[in-house]
Amino acid sequence: MTATQLFNLDGKVALVTGASGGLGARFAEVLAANGASVVLVARRAERLTALQTQIAKSGGKAISVSADVRDRHAMAGAFDAAEKAFGTVTVLVNNAGVAHAGRAVELAEEEWRRILSTDLDAVFFWAQEAARRMLAAKSGGSIVNIASVLGFGVDKGVIAYATSKAGVIQLTKALALELAFKGIRVNAIAPGWIVTEMNRDYLASERGTAIKRDIPVGRFGEERDLDGPLLLLASDAGRFVTGATIVADGGQMIALRG
Repeated sequence: MTATQLFNLDGKVALVTGASGGLGARFAEVLAANGASVVLVARRAERLTALQTQIAKSGGKAISVSADVRDRHAMAGAFDAAEKAFGTVTVLVNNAGVAHAGRAVELAEEEWRRILSTDLDAVFFWAQEAARRMLAAKSGGSIVNIASVLGFGVDKGVIAYATSKAGVIQLTKALALELAFKGIRVNAIAPGWIVTEMNRDYLASERGTAIKRDIPVGRFGEERDLDGPLLLLASDAGRFVTGATIVADGGQMIALRG
C-alpha cells in the first residue's frame, strides 16, 4: 500500500471548527487536498467564504457555516448542513479555541467562563453531537480534538486555558473508551508553539527568542508540522489508534520533564 492510499480521505466528510484562520484553515485545506468533503465552521463568515473558494479552486469540496461553537442550536444547524451537502460527518476536528493572559487572582468570572465554555464545553458538545450522528448512521468515524502542551504542564498567566486543555486530554480518553466498540475513534493533538497569524508578532519579539531557546529542535513549529498527525488520526492509517494524544512540540516537553 502506498502512502497516498494509506492516508486517503475519499468518501470522508470532515467538519472543522475554528476554520476561518490559523490552524483551522490549514486543517481544512489538508483534509480537502486528501479527498475529504469539508464543512468549514467559524464566526467570521467572510473568511470562511474565501477559504471555501480557495479549496474549490484547488479541486476540493467545501461548504461554510457561520456559527459560534458555544451555540448549541447553531451546532445542530452545522451538522444538518453537512448532511444535506455531503452526508454524515465522519471526521470532526474540534479546533476552535480562545486564549487569555493575566494573573489568576485578577481573572474575572466572565473571562473564566468564556475560556472554559469555548475550549472545553464546546469540545464535548460538538464531539457528542458528532458521535450521536455517527452512531445513528452506523458509519463509524474519527474525532480529533486540538489540545495543547499546556494541558500537561502550565505557565504563568494562562490558568483557564491550561485547565481547559488538560480537560480536553482527559475528555478525549473518556470518549475514546466509550465509543471505541462502536467504531468511533477519539484522539487529540497537543501542539507546542506553532507560528500562526495570531502569535507571529509575539514570537518574533525578544520574549519569543527566549522561548525558542527552550525548544530542542531550535525553532518554532509551522502550521504544516501538524499535517502528519492530523492525517494519521483522520484517516484509516490510524484505525488502531484511539484515546491517544499526539504531542507535536519540537521536544519542548522532553526538555521540561528532563
